[in-house]
Amino acid sequence: MTTVPGFPENRTGPRGPEPGIETASNPPLQRAQSLRALLNQHSASQDEASRLSDEVLDALHEQGLFGLWVPEQLGGSELDPVRSLEVIEALAYGDASSAWVTMAVCLATGAAGAFLPDSAIAELFDGTRFPVIAGQGTRPGRAVPAEGGYLLSGAWSFGSGLLHSRYIHTLGTVEGRGETRIFIVPVEKAELDLGSWNVMGLRATASIDYTLDSVYVPAEFTYVSTRTDPMRGGAFYRLGISQFALLGHCGWALGVSRRLLDELSALTIAKAGRAGAQGASEAFQSEFALAEGKFWAARGFVLQAWGDLSRSLYQEGQISIRQQTLIRLALYNVTWSSKEITDFVYRAAGTIALRDGDIQRYFRDMNAGTQHVTSSPAVLQACGRELAGLAAGKHWVNFALVDDPTG
Repeated sequence: MTTVPGFPENRTGPRGPEPGIETASNPPLQRAQSLRALLNQHSASQDEASRLSDEVLDALHEQGLFGLWVPEQLGGSELDPVRSLEVIEALAYGDASSAWVTMAVCLATGAAGAFLPDSAIAELFDGTRFPVIAGQGTRPGRAVPAEGGYLLSGAWSFGSGLLHSRYIHTLGTVEGRGETRIFIVPVEKAELDLGSWNVMGLRATASIDYTLDSVYVPAEFTYVSTRTDPMRGGAFYRLGISQFALLGHCGWALGVSRRLLDELSALTIAKAGRAGAQGASEAFQSEFALAEGKFWAARGFVLQAWGDLSRSLYQEGQISIRQQTLIRLALYNVTWSSKEITDFVYRAAGTIALRDGDIQRYFRDMNAGTQHVTSSPAVLQACGRELAGLAAGKHWVNFALVDDPTG
């Protein structure tokens, strides 16, 4: 990992203080920054093993980072959106897969802590460590109502972090109701396809496929997937789980692209003074400046969109359709801007990028990250409809604009 400036250790960013949010410090960010060397140390071996190392998992637990979005009432950080972005960004700078697993686990575990009843909480949050809950929140299975609960069946792909979890967070549609719910299921109830994660990038996330066949899930271990009224915790949970996902992916893309730019800078400095070194090329210098501009412009949009939404969320307890559109557009923009930065770094690094190492791994990881549903063309199209004034009577449900039943 480089020591090139570009990722300051203790910055607050250009956002300024957010009304209604504690601004003095961000201890989770400091803890995340303290792990960057460890994450980098294990990144290559984790990539080869297709899972996070025990040392990294232990460190994430010890620093309380799996509790980033767990309600304070349950011992979590319940961290506001802007500071959450910074934490995920810092982790992704150290290792992209470790950050991906962390944001997926934080979403599932934090939402469970906020939306499940006390009876389920007593079982899930039963030790000194936060429970690791992971899985898949799209492509629902089938839930058949049964006495006191549901029989859940289905096949899901991309269960990020599943090999590291105690419980699965998975989506199902209730038969006869059309209602989608999140189901929290002990991981041993599922059939795990251990050979399914044969991918180009984000290899260490262990995002394996899994199936459930008529597994009984008590009703208290489920909640409506679009729920935004927490049983415990504050305004943060009014975002709902789909917008938790947007938040995590924004921070992840920023950390990956920042790391790649710093890796290229270090490589260029190391070759300075040699005959034909690209650092002396005016064309390279211009391209590097443009890549930095893309990074800071994308980061500024992310912080502006989430900062504005946070002010409304914490002061007024609600957010507008336009604010929801802008955080989706900010994620799309930062994801594909980061992809352009990644492609530039890959080209500029030359044959170094072909060999095993940080640049090659981050190149693969970024290209894997672009395939997530949160940054799909359909989301961009929906943002365009809303911004152009063509979505009257619509509201956001997950990543699509649908008719607002309230009119």
